[in-house]
Amino acid sequence: MALAYHTELYLFVFLPLVVLVYHFSSQKMRRAVLILAGYMFFWSFSQWLVGYLIAVSGLVYGAGRWMEQLKETGKTRSKGLPSKERSAVKKQYKAKEKRVLIAGIVILLGILAYLKYCNFFIQNINRIFAASGSGFHLNPQNLLIPIGISFYTLEAIGYMADVYWGRIKAEHNFGKVALFLGFFPQIMEGPISSWNDTADALWECRPVRSENLTKGIIRIAWGLFKKIVVADRLSVLVAAIYDDYTSYHGVMIVVVAIAYTLQLYMEFSGCMDIVIGSGNLFGVDLPENFRQPFFAGNASEFWRRWHITLGAWLKAYVFYPVSVSGLVKKWNHFARKHVGKYLTKMGIFAMTLFPVWMCNGLWHGAQWNYILYGMYYFVILLAGEAVAPVREMVLERFHLDCHALYWRVPQILKTWMIIFTGEMFFRAEGAAAGFHMFRSIFQGFELQKLWDGTLLGMGLNAADFAAVGFGILIVAVADILKERKLLNWDKLQEMKLPVRWILYYGLIFAVLLLGAYGTGYQQVDLIYAGF
Repeated sequence: MALAYHTELYLFVFLPLVVLVYHFSSQKMRRAVLILAGYMFFWSFSQWLVGYLIAVSGLVYGAGRWMEQLKETGKTRSKGLPSKERSAVKKQYKAKEKRVLIAGIVILLGILAYLKYCNFFIQNINRIFAASGSGFHLNPQNLLIPIGISFYTLEAIGYMADVYWGRIKAEHNFGKVALFLGFFPQIMEGPISSWNDTADALWECRPVRSENLTKGIIRIAWGLFKKIVVADRLSVLVAAIYDDYTSYHGVMIVVVAIAYTLQLYMEFSGCMDIVIGSGNLFGVDLPENFRQPFFAGNASEFWRRWHITLGAWLKAYVFYPVSVSGLVKKWNHFARKHVGKYLTKMGIFAMTLFPVWMCNGLWHGAQWNYILYGMYYFVILLAGEAVAPVREMVLERFHLDCHALYWRVPQILKTWMIIFTGEMFFRAEGAAAGFHMFRSIFQGFELQKLWDGTLLGMGLNAADFAAVGFGILIVAVADILKERKLLNWDKLQEMKLPVRWILYYGLIFAVLLLGAYGTGYQQVDLIYAGF
């Protein structure tokens, strides 16, 4: 049975058992406990494909050691040589390091591309030949995809790139690399960590402490509140409309776009809370993946607050290498002489942003709606940069304060519209379905459907909507307090003991009493587990 983060098997059997065995083990054995727990967790989803995770660990470990050896050999052979020859030797060995890095990346991305995108290409090739009247047809492949492959593949590439760039030293202990890539809370949905984020803390294997247990349990309960009180209920409404989207229009499409965005946020951020809370039990602070994204004033800020670790990875390993590439340098040199500063800047921005958002779209999966989603944000962010000088001119000319509510609130509402529209395409079954839903918003916008009982025919009753509304309100209040820096773990610990425990027990009872489970409840799969 799969050990999904929100299941009773994970929460009440697997996780407590791992913590217990870990606690009564020596420090060295704790490392083995966590590595074994990671492989058991992986096995519960993908069985023998756990060999792939082990192979990836071996690949990046070997690549790192190989690049380190080349570095040392280059230094040794260049020592004592004249300056010009020393530079040539170092350049020669740096080129060899680069070939090792490229080979490692090609292997990892090649396997990822084949497993995730092979059938996507086959499907589209078949459509092209069918449209041309050809009888040529390729048969889809029956492929088994290891759980979480998109997440630890990025971590593996990040490790190798950091070794190549000299940001970190190659690790000599294979177990440490295996634990970094195979820490069980992160395997399925991230957060995507860099080596410097978690490797040392994981390998240290700190003893289990009561304060860490409390911190972890409360964080897990908060994640469960978001997941099973709000997200799992909204999934019923979302599925009812998306599964028959051609029958709906106007306000109902707006409702489902908002509902899906809230579902995705509550589930993904809730699962991150469970993951981070699981790490807290072992004294490990995993990177935060969300920072009140609905307070963003523009799309760029939204993506600095939403799925933070994916954005950070794309910035470090796609945006930065492209920004210092020969193509960008050539454009910069040419454009400054011929088209002016503004168009030079826009050209650089477009060249660096396009691969980032193409990768973002493809990373989510092999469907045109994901590619469209990436290109949607590419255009939005490019347009935002293009009009930035006009915005700054208006602010300056009319002496407007961009931090004042009269400016901030409209910007946030505008960003919500961008987000809801983007997530509507993200959830749609293909680009055509997304465009159909977008067009249907402007057809028969019947507001009375919000109160004439139509929503109650979507699988949720009045009590369900009340529970969803209550859950959203609680999360919104918590996010407002966090945004104002009035709520975090330290602030919580400063509260008087009775107040603190009232909040703790209130959260736990809310999960127990309001959670969507019991007779007739179908467990909702984790959305990001499929990416």
